[in-house]
Amino acid sequence: MSAIDTAARAHLFNAGSLGRYRDVLARGVDRVARRVGAADRPFTGVTPEALAPVVGAIDLDRPLGDTDAALDELHDVWLRDAVYFHHPRYLAHLNCPVVIPALLGEAVLSAVNSSLDTWDQSVGATLMERRLIEWTAGRIGLGATADGVFTSGGTQSNLQAMLLAREETHRRVVGGAATRPARPEVLAQLRIITSAAGHFSVQKAAKLLGLSADAVLTVPTDAGRRMRTDELARTIDRCRRDGQVVMAVVATAGTTDFGTIDPLPEIADICTAAGVWMHVDAAYGCGLLVSPTRRHLLDGIERAASVTVDYHKSFFQPVSSSALLVRDGRVLRHATWHADYLNPARAVEQGIPNQVDKSIQTTRRFDACKLWLTLRIMGPDAIGALFDQVVDLAADAWRLFDADPRFEVAARSPLSTVVFRHLPPGADPHLVDEANLHAREALATSGAALVAGTKVDGAHWLKLTLLNPETTVDDIAHVRDLIADHAAWYARTAATAELSCPVG
Repeated sequence: MSAIDTAARAHLFNAGSLGRYRDVLARGVDRVARRVGAADRPFTGVTPEALAPVVGAIDLDRPLGDTDAALDELHDVWLRDAVYFHHPRYLAHLNCPVVIPALLGEAVLSAVNSSLDTWDQSVGATLMERRLIEWTAGRIGLGATADGVFTSGGTQSNLQAMLLAREETHRRVVGGAATRPARPEVLAQLRIITSAAGHFSVQKAAKLLGLSADAVLTVPTDAGRRMRTDELARTIDRCRRDGQVVMAVVATAGTTDFGTIDPLPEIADICTAAGVWMHVDAAYGCGLLVSPTRRHLLDGIERAASVTVDYHKSFFQPVSSSALLVRDGRVLRHATWHADYLNPARAVEQGIPNQVDKSIQTTRRFDACKLWLTLRIMGPDAIGALFDQVVDLAADAWRLFDADPRFEVAARSPLSTVVFRHLPPGADPHLVDEANLHAREALATSGAALVAGTKVDGAHWLKLTLLNPETTVDDIAHVRDLIADHAAWYARTAATAELSCPVG
C-alpha cells in the first residue's frame, strides 16, 4: 500500500480512527462555540462582491492537510460571515434557533449515516421514523389509517401531496367516465385552488407535475389575510361549470407572509361537500400541535386528506426535518416504484418496511433522529412552550408597532409574524416604498439586525418573523428605531434632492 493510500485511509471513520474522530469533531465544535459566543450581531453585512473572490481563489485540488488550517479557512469563507439564527436580532425568515438535543441527533445520524430508503440500510431508524409519523398523525388527529414520510421541507411535502391528489383525482375521473379519456386530456382539466397568501410551492408543484399553465387558481383573502370561503365555494362551482376538475384545495395554517391561518373547519366543509382533496400546508403553524395553550387554532386540520409539517420551522430542529402526513396511507402507493436491486415487490409480501415505497426520494438521511432525541430529552410540552413564547412575543411586537405613529401594521397574526412599514410624514406611495426598501437594506448592511420584506397589495412592507424565545421586546424596539432612522433619513435625502433639482 502506498503512502498516499495509507494517509487517505486514516481519514475514514471506523473502529481504528475513534481517537481522531473525537479530536477532529471536538475542534469543529469548539470553533462553532467560539464563533457563536463572539457574535454580537446576526450578520456581518458582507456582500457577494466581497466574499466571492475569496471563495473563488481557493484551489480545491490542493488540500491543506491540516484540520486547524482547514477550520481557519472555513472561518474566513463561511463561519465569520454566516447568518446566525440564534441571535435575538435575527428577525427575518422562518429560520429558528435549534435545540441542543437535536444537534446531538445531527452528530449521531451523520456519523452512522443510515439511509432511510430500505430496511437493510437503516433497521431501527426506519421504525423510529414510522413511530414519529404515527405520533405526528395522532397529534393532528388523522385517524388509524394515517401514514406519511419525512421529507426535505415544505416544498417537497407540498409537491408530493399534489402528486397524490393528482393521481387520486385522475383515478376518480377515469373510473367515472363512460369512455376512458386520455391522460393528457384529464391533466389539462385539473385545477388546484389556494389563497392569494398561499405558498409559491403550490404553483411550482403544478408546473413540475405537468399541469396546465393556469392550473392554480388563487382566491382572495379577507381583511385578516385568510382565505375567503365564499370565494372558494364560487371558484369550485365555476370550475365545474367550465368543465374543469378541482383536484385539491390547499389551505394554509401559517402563511409565510402574514402568519395567518385559513378557516380550516369551513374549508373542510366545502371540500367534503364537493368531494375535493383538502391539503393543509402547516409548515409554519405545526408548532401549534404541541402548544399547551393554542392547539385549538388548528381545529379542522384533522379533516385534511394531507398535511405538511416543518419541524425545522417551529419545533426548533436543524434543517432538514419535515414530513408529509396523509389520512389514508394507501395513497402513498402513487410514489412507489419497485426496483429489483432495492425494494422488490416480494419485500412487501414479506412485510419488510421499506420507506422508499412512500417517498419521492431514494437515499435519505435519518433526519427523524433529531426530533426523536428532542422528544425523548425535552418532551413535546417543552417544545410547545418555546413556540408559545414567540407567539406571545409577536403579540407584544404588534402592539409596539401599532402604537407607534411612525408605522403602519398589517393584519395581526395568530402566530409569530408582524408585517409593518414606516410612513415618512407627507411621503407619496413611491417614496414610502423606497424608504422601507432602503431601511431594510441599510439594516442588513450594518449587520445590526435582519428583517424580511414582502408586498402587501402591491406596496413594499417589512416583516418580522419571530422564532427565537431569547428575543425580547427591547430587542424589537431597538430594531424598530433603527428602521425608523434609516427610513426617515432616506425620505429626507430624497426630498432634499428633489427640491434642489433644477426645473425645466
